[in-house]
Amino acid sequence: MRPYILAENNWKNIKEQQVDVAILPWGATEAHNYHLPYATDNFQVEAIAAEAGKIAWEAGTKCIVLPVIPYGVNTGQADIRLDMNLNPSTQLIILRDLITVLNRQEIKKLLVLNGHGGNNFKPLLRELALEFPDMFLSLCNWFGVPNRDAIFEEPGDHADEMETSLMLYLHSDLVSPLNEAGDGNEKKSVVTGIREGWAWSERQWPMVSDDTGIGNPKKATKEKGERVFKEVTQKVGGLITEIAALDLNSRYE
Repeated sequence: MRPYILAENNWKNIKEQQVDVAILPWGATEAHNYHLPYATDNFQVEAIAAEAGKIAWEAGTKCIVLPVIPYGVNTGQADIRLDMNLNPSTQLIILRDLITVLNRQEIKKLLVLNGHGGNNFKPLLRELALEFPDMFLSLCNWFGVPNRDAIFEEPGDHADEMETSLMLYLHSDLVSPLNEAGDGNEKKSVVTGIREGWAWSERQWPMVSDDTGIGNPKKATKEKGERVFKEVTQKVGGLITEIAALDLNSRYE
């Protein structure tokens, strides 16, 4: 029973436990090429949250990791079989309800740990910050933490070399042989600004990728996955500790 994991604890342990910061891991349920499971984002973000919570706890931080939210925004994947979607407006409602619980119980700091690129929490947290002005609402996209170029050879952002390596480290039993994976080739937009990255339109997944992957996973290894896991969890653990210790009246210098 890990004291910083809410799902593993009971009322006897929790009722008097100090909590300075709550961590909410948020993933998605979607296809990840031919070789990774639909719950890839959930397995990854849950493991990162748990290990980062352990690192923070062992540093003296009173944190609690909430159960993972397993569904994310998949509006661009409506035609991919059983890709499950929560609209951003639904996410806003869920976040508001959970923040209401924390605020009522005097837990004034929340870190949303995001594991899915389609989730865009910034505008939601901006809106909720107005409703809960005494709360500290923060966000970390774990996939933006590591120095990818120092570890991985192939670019990508979905079921790619990084995600595949991490799953080989965390759940190799759920990864099919890499010779069964598609190459993750991405078709680029014909609109110049979108193709160059200074304009945006949501990717329509059936048009963009033949195998639902973005990035070639074939050079993935368990060893690379371990490296990225350790880098991310150390940094996120430090972030949790800093947030817990933050004086909300002196947050800038």
